[in-house]
Order: sequence, then C-alpha cells, then structure tokens
Amino acid sequence: MEHITNIFSTYNIDLCLRVVSAICLGFIIGFEREITNKYAGLRTHILVCLGACVFTIISIYGFPELVDWQIEGYNPTGVRDTARVAAQVVTGIGFIGAGTVLRNGPTVFGLTTAATLFMAASIGMACGAGMYGLALVAAILSVAVLTLIRSFEKRVLNRCVKNIRRLKINLHCHNEDIDSIRDYIVSNFKTVDALKMHKLIENPDLTKFSIIVEIVSKKPVQYIYDKLGNLKGIESISIDTVNENK
Repeated sequence: MEHITNIFSTYNIDLCLRVVSAICLGFIIGFEREITNKYAGLRTHILVCLGACVFTIISIYGFPELVDWQIEGYNPTGVRDTARVAAQVVTGIGFIGAGTVLRNGPTVFGLTTAATLFMAASIGMACGAGMYGLALVAAILSVAVLTLIRSFEKRVLNRCVKNIRRLKINLHCHNEDIDSIRDYIVSNFKTVDALKMHKLIENPDLTKFSIIVEIVSKKPVQYIYDKLGNLKGIESISIDTVNENK
C-alpha cells in the first residue's frame, strides 16, 4: 500500500507530467514532418523528445546518494554535476540527425529534419527540467518556422540557387519538326548542354533528341511538361535526373 501511495505522490505526478508534455510536444513537431512525407516523422520525433526528457530527469533526480553525501559533508567528488547526463544528449542526438541527411549529386536532403530532431531533443530536455513554458513556446515557434518559412521560400525565394535542377530530356520527334523543336528548347531554357540527335533505326520517320538543361524550380518535371507538352511533332518525352557524382 505504501508503494502504491509513493507512485501517486506529488513528486511522481510531476515527473509523469514532464514525460507526457514531452510526448505531446514531440508529437506537434513530428506531425508536421509526417504530413510533409519526411523520413523522420511522428514516432521518431516523439521518441527523441521523450528520450531527452527522461535523460534530463535522470540527470537531475537519478543520483540521490550524491545529494545525501553533499548534505552530510562527505561527498567524495566534492561536486554534484546534475547536467552531466543531460549534456550528452546534445552530442548523442547528432548521430540520429546525421542519419536523416542524404545526398544525391549536388543536392542534399534532410538537413531540416535533422534540425527538427535537434529541436525536439531540446524541447524534451526543457520538459524534463520542468520548464514547461519554454518547451511550449519552442514547440510552437518550431512549427511556425517550418510552415511559414516554407511558404515564404515558395513565394519570395523561388529563384534560389538551391532550387536549380539538372535534368536530361529525351524526346522522340517527327523528322520534319526537329529543327523547330530544337530552336524552341534552346531559346526557352537558359542553360543547355550535351545536345544529341539521331534517327531511330526501328522508325526512320522519328528522331531521338536528347539535351541536358538546368531549371530553377521545385517542380522541374512539371515545368518541362508544361513547356514541351503541347509542342507539335513530339511523340514522347522522358526525363532523367543527372547525378553529378556519376
């Protein structure tokens, strides 16, 4: 009976409240990542936030014997560093964040998700320390940055260098229209490279036309289809991403 009473003591209820708040605030950030189809979503952010919270609680309350030693005046170390365990969370979360970063040629993916994991850990630590106000404000501001700044980037920074895509366009065109199609592509795409043309052996009436272009757009494939889809003489269009590391 005494053990059950201890479980529901004010002390333990406070610790449970810290854990639950970490789960809820981790859910807020993870939900935003989940609906944008990122690799680290709900479960990852909730567990990172919860883990950081638990480590912080352990760091503060997990070594009561040190408190007794210090009070009684015979602490063998002379000091009690309650931040020692929590400090390692900052280092450890870097390994998880690094696992979300991917590179495909000149393009790097996952940096924002790595940053949200780092932020989730800090929010969990704030919950573990009982700093609910700071944790809530940090969670709200994190989601605001992820959503509002994304909208700002789309509207204002749509010509940013980060959005340059290098693609290879392959066309099957009628022979009589190939010159007009080539001139149209050269005049409508600022950067073109590796232009090649040859007639198809299996169908001498068609010419295969390939060219590498650079496009500043977050939806480059849609952009190309919008530009070329209605041109006369094009039988088929295929688009490949050019990997600079190949």
